[in-house]
Amino acid sequence: MSSCYPCHVQSFSPPYSDSKNLIYHLKGCQGLGNKGSSPFTSVVSAAKVCGAAAESPSVKRLHLLVADKDFSFKAGQWVDFFIPGVSVVGGFSICSSPRLLKQERMIELAVKYANHPPALWIHNQCTLDSEVAVRVGGEFFFDPQPTDASRNLVLIAGGVGINPLLSILRHAADLHRDWANKGSGYEVGTIKLFYSAKNTSELLFKQNILDLVNEFPEKIACSLHVTKQTTQISAELQPYITEGRITEKEIRDHISKETLFYICGPPPMTDFFSKQLENSHVPKEHICFEKWW
Repeated sequence: MSSCYPCHVQSFSPPYSDSKNLIYHLKGCQGLGNKGSSPFTSVVSAAKVCGAAAESPSVKRLHLLVADKDFSFKAGQWVDFFIPGVSVVGGFSICSSPRLLKQERMIELAVKYANHPPALWIHNQCTLDSEVAVRVGGEFFFDPQPTDASRNLVLIAGGVGINPLLSILRHAADLHRDWANKGSGYEVGTIKLFYSAKNTSELLFKQNILDLVNEFPEKIACSLHVTKQTTQISAELQPYITEGRITEKEIRDHISKETLFYICGPPPMTDFFSKQLENSHVPKEHICFEKWW
């Protein structure tokens, strides 16, 4: 995996020196947008970087304060990421829950270092208070309604493919809190996360994931895989770690009529598991995937 954005990237021209002019141009630009996005209905909003930190040696985490109150997204979707002065559009999955946006007007992204201009800008030039523009896109999401039947979730992530699945996991946890506190809303089934990375330092958001597992042990479980671990695994992580790739058998053990499968990672991994699930007679409508390169 060489980058951290979905396989939908377009250029816009010319570069712009400030976000207001950029947004003015985008709102009047017919047909601009990534495949699957809705340029005529999605809100283009100014956003300001209000937090930045290293999530791993190769991944930078951003918190963006979104200006437009009409801006919204579904757990699992990505944003077109427009940078004034950069003539290429980035596409980065949101890893925060919709509730964070609703309560604090913020979204969170985790961007892997790459030679792609938007990723380079985020790693080398982005600072606190940098201004950008964002617009939601994508058909990969989990957005159940209160009257929908309860479903189990199996989330299969490779590398930075964890980003949209973390958004789904966080959203499911928010829905479960609502159900537990109010006895109403959508009733979430069980959730199992399978997540593979090169080593434990590249397992993004691992503490947040374990916090959710510990908060909801009856609902959420995780299996963390490392493929090229060279250092000792910490005692805290050890119970959750398997050395080696996620296997077909592990996934097959979770197949049921009530289970939805979400897969995001390198194309070979995504192709393999989606094909294996189809071969195991899982309905196509219960398999949702997003490929990353």
